[in-house]
Amino acid sequence: MKMTVNRIRVVVLGSPRSGKSAVVVRYLTKRYIGEYSSTGDFLYQHRVAFDGAVSEVEILDTSNCAIRGCLGDHVRWGDAFAVVYSVCERRSFLAAAELLSLLERTRLPGCAAITLLGNKRDLEHAREVHAEEGQELSLRFGCQFYEVSAAESCAGAALAFHALLREARALALLLPAPRRKLAAYSVSKVIGTIFGKNSKSVRKKRPSLSI
Repeated sequence: MKMTVNRIRVVVLGSPRSGKSAVVVRYLTKRYIGEYSSTGDFLYQHRVAFDGAVSEVEILDTSNCAIRGCLGDHVRWGDAFAVVYSVCERRSFLAAAELLSLLERTRLPGCAAITLLGNKRDLEHAREVHAEEGQELSLRFGCQFYEVSAAESCAGAALAFHALLREARALALLLPAPRRKLAAYSVSKVIGTIFGKNSKSVRKKRPSLSI
């Protein structure tokens, strides 16, 4: 008999040119669609079964949420976060670093599952961000790291999302609901100070993989 964890809310963050929507759709449908409208958020509902358990998953693919003023709401809403950048655009990598900094400031340590995703690894000729840089950033913020290609295969996206969901599921079982709700604190105060210094504390090494 499979155990069910009622719901996991995943927020997908990243710059418009990161290809994050393509990664989400590749994971959910195994299809690749290269062009997406970026005028609004999309909420996907998905039931996933692995490790002998079934989870109801909601995936929120965000769009320009910092400009539209809804970033704080998304951070409070989510249980898990996928921060996506394009390996072909350093600006998107820097934006991902800012988002990880925001999550660090607004979530209590150990209360949210976070994965850093480098997309478009198939475009090696146009690469601006090396895999080692992504791994170093993930170590800095204590999160998982994967490099994937939404265009090439669904395997990388599936592995990365399942690892994120596995961590979120473990946190949901280990932490009482009140503590998870308290994990998103003082979000509105932090949004405006995203460029402050990062913590220099020693962080535990997390899984990283280039697929």
